[in-house]
Amino acid sequence: MGIEKPLEPPKNGLLLSDLIPVAYEVLEAWKVLIKGLAQLLHVIPVHGCSNCPEVHVGQHGHKIQDCHGPGNVQRKSFHSWIKGSINDILLPIESYHLYDPFGRRIKHETRFKYDRIPAVVELCIQAGVELPEYPSRRRTEPIRMMGKKVIYRGAFVEEPKPYSSGDSHSLLSEVDTCGAHIVQCPPPAASDVPRIAQETLEAYETVRWGVSKLMRKYTVKACGYCSEVHVGPWGHNAKLCGAFKHQWRDGKHGWQDATVDEVFPPNYVWQVRDPEGPPLRNALKRFYGKAPGVVEVCMQAGARVPDKYKPMMRLDIVLPECEEARLVA
Repeated sequence: MGIEKPLEPPKNGLLLSDLIPVAYEVLEAWKVLIKGLAQLLHVIPVHGCSNCPEVHVGQHGHKIQDCHGPGNVQRKSFHSWIKGSINDILLPIESYHLYDPFGRRIKHETRFKYDRIPAVVELCIQAGVELPEYPSRRRTEPIRMMGKKVIYRGAFVEEPKPYSSGDSHSLLSEVDTCGAHIVQCPPPAASDVPRIAQETLEAYETVRWGVSKLMRKYTVKACGYCSEVHVGPWGHNAKLCGAFKHQWRDGKHGWQDATVDEVFPPNYVWQVRDPEGPPLRNALKRFYGKAPGVVEVCMQAGARVPDKYKPMMRLDIVLPECEEARLVA
C-alpha cells in the first residue's frame, strides 16, 4: 500500500542495549562449557556409533537394537561403537559470519568468502559482543522498510580484514568445539572433577537460557529440510541443501524461523544409572530414561541434576529383571 513499515530495535539494524550484557554472559558461559566438557571427557567415556548418529555416555556401549545405519540388518540393529568426542555431545551447528547482516546476501558463488563459526557465537556477535577476530558493523541510523523491501539501509561498506592476534588457536579452542582438539585440555585432578562438572552444567543452563532470550528479539533462520542454520534477518542463497527433493528446489534451503533446539540442540542420550554396571539391554529399553548429553556427562562426573531433568531421566522407576519385564503392566 506504499506505507512504510515501522521497525523497532533490533529489527531496524540497531542494537538492543538491554541484551548486550546477556550476549556477553552467553559467550562466557559457552567458553566455560567447551572447556569443561573437554576436561570431563578425559574422565567420562563417550561412545558414538560409526553408522548412525547415536551417542552413548558410559564405560560400555549399550545393547539396545535401534541402529538404522548402513548394514544394520547384518548387525541385527546393534550399534558399532567407536570412541566419541566433544562434537558428539555438543553437536556443531555452524553459521556464516556476516559483517553486515542487513547488507548483501550470501550467494552460492561467494559462499567461500565468509567464515563459518558456531551459531551461538554468531548470535552473540550480532547481539553486541565485540570480537576483533570477527568484526561486525554497528549501525547508527535505523533501516527503513516498505513492506518487505528495504528502502534505506545506508551505503554498502567493505568488510574490514579481521584482526590477527598471532595466536589463532586460542580463540578457536575457546569458542569452537572443533578447536578444542587443537589445544588439548589437560586431564583434571580427581578432586576437581565434581566442581568442573557442576560449573559445566551451570554453563549449559546459562547458554540455553541466554540463547532463548536472544532469539526472542534477534532473527535466526533454519532450513525446514536439513540442519542448516543462518543468523540474520534473511537466509543465505547458497545452494547446499541435499535433503528431501532438493533437486526441485535447485539445492536452495527452505528457510523458516528457528527454534532453540535447532540452534543449540540438546542431543538426548540414554540415561545410565550405574556406569560401572552391565550395559543397557534391549529388553528393558522402555524402562530407561533419556537426558541431554551434557547433563548425562556432568551427572556421571558428580554434578547435581536439576529438577526439570529428573522426570525425563525416569530416576524413580525400578528396573526389573529381564524375565520380569513381560510381567510389568
